[in-house]
Amino acid sequence: MMMPSAKNLIISTGLAIVLSVGASAPALAQSAPAEDRTGVPESYVGPVSAIAAIVNDNVITTFDVEQRVNLMIMASGGQLNPQILPQLQNKALQDLVQELLKMQEAHEFELAPDEGEVEAEVRSLAAQNGLSFEQLKDELEKNGVSIATLRKQMAANIVWPRLVQGRYGKRVRVRDQEVDATLERLREEATQEQYLLSEICIPVPSPEQAQAYYDGGMQLIEQMRKGVPFAVVAQQFSACTTAAAGGDMGWVRAGELPDEISQAITELPPGSVTNPIPSEGAFMIMAVRDKREAVQQGEKTWTLAYAGAPLSVGRAAARQDIEKLATSQPCGGGALRQDLGPDVGPALLENVTLSDIDPRFHSVIENLAAGELSAIVEADDTLHVAYACTVDEGLGIPSREAIENRLYSRQLERISQQYLRDVERKATVDIRLRTQGAPVAQNG
Repeated sequence: MMMPSAKNLIISTGLAIVLSVGASAPALAQSAPAEDRTGVPESYVGPVSAIAAIVNDNVITTFDVEQRVNLMIMASGGQLNPQILPQLQNKALQDLVQELLKMQEAHEFELAPDEGEVEAEVRSLAAQNGLSFEQLKDELEKNGVSIATLRKQMAANIVWPRLVQGRYGKRVRVRDQEVDATLERLREEATQEQYLLSEICIPVPSPEQAQAYYDGGMQLIEQMRKGVPFAVVAQQFSACTTAAAGGDMGWVRAGELPDEISQAITELPPGSVTNPIPSEGAFMIMAVRDKREAVQQGEKTWTLAYAGAPLSVGRAAARQDIEKLATSQPCGGGALRQDLGPDVGPALLENVTLSDIDPRFHSVIENLAAGELSAIVEADDTLHVAYACTVDEGLGIPSREAIENRLYSRQLERISQQYLRDVERKATVDIRLRTQGAPVAQNG
């Protein structure tokens, strides 16, 4: 979060004036007409003209929208073009509606963030910007933003992933074939370039709205062409988990991404931004910040679970004991010792090269793939066997576990987006604040 400029304060103040129009009766008016409170929750006692949206009997006010827009402007460091203010207002309202729906859904499952967690997130944000909590609070207040606005945003960001994980996490299955296919693709592309990427995700609620959301994505790209930093747009408009980091994905190989995105980025020079790319129920906008040649292949390394049994216990018994290594959760540290027999000597050898291994075992290790049990080697009156936990081919390819985690997170994010759409469809959402710009949440 960057500190505001004088221009930022002018924009913020101007928007506050726009949002407050109609929120109170003219000072010279002798009396105000009675307000039509049809559909207004009884718990809301404020003026009807200050209602921006009603979400399942909860009210979002124009003041809430103003606070969120001010926060977005402050985060941009005042670098937003005034022409984007209608889109900002729409995005702010859409975010507030979705956050309220998330909190309502979490409440149904008796799930709420701990106040200490929220406070820790706020203080972490302050520290990331080189500020104390009090300094952050002062900067927010200078820009017309209550610290409570930031806390509400943090609360939704904490509780929703927890709810999705709790309800659907166990249903996500990353198949071995998916990991194998990704690894194979990475190996094939190991000699190709790597890309320093950033992303913006724009979920599309339904196919009928695809064109409108594509047009909204093009509007964001137009703002970037006028000088708005990609990271600022990502922070405020992206639905990806990378949004908090300005969309930063770090160095990525094309093979780690869906085919349609891989094809788009490989055709662009550094400093380029793609048009919105339809991918997995969303439009993706990718920024190619830099490219570099693939790393030179280094020495291959293994993390091995090893077991050895003396021939003195009998060849058949020794073989039977050490062959249990493949089914004894051998890569789990303490679990390595269970059920292998009292005479078996196990060990976990991490990140070893072929040169680190006794030459007598080279032939059974050099072609050993992750998840495979080696052939048995007889040496020094002992039977020896090894199980490959991980194999790093020296190409900088992510580990099997890292790829599995990435695929798992991608699946869970798709489920999260679908879950939110389902919640939106069941909800009664009455949008009363109307402006031009990008689409906002629809009436339920």
